[in-house]
Amino acid sequence: MAARDPDFEEWVREHLAGLGPLEFKRMFGAGAVYSHGLIFALLDDGLIWLKADETTVPALEAAGSRQFTYPGKDGAVMGLGYWSLPESAVDDPDEAVRWAREAIDVALRKAAAKTAKSRKGGAANADIKSRS
Repeated sequence: MAARDPDFEEWVREHLAGLGPLEFKRMFGAGAVYSHGLIFALLDDGLIWLKADETTVPALEAAGSRQFTYPGKDGAVMGLGYWSLPESAVDDPDEAVRWAREAIDVALRKAAAKTAKSRKGGAANADIKSRS
């Protein structure tokens, strides 16, 4: 990942202004973008990488996006669940905001699934303790 770029962060803030307040944090030397406490995008090398899942990947692929990858062990290519902002949205803030909202929805779904899983685990642990 490239170094964090405050000028690029400012451009992203302006380009995605329709989302409301955004928070930027350092992540692996580059940047992460948060909305309402949830990470929905990475910033690296002048690109916005949006959080994606099985519901959004097909549309991102169709729009020409590519998956964020990095070199792993033994030269293997590793992929993350982030896809580039479609090229057509780079010059169109309204389109960029639509894609970013999709990424925020992915972040919300993942957070809800994580919460449900921890609740289920907590209930199962409580059930085990009550039997002993």
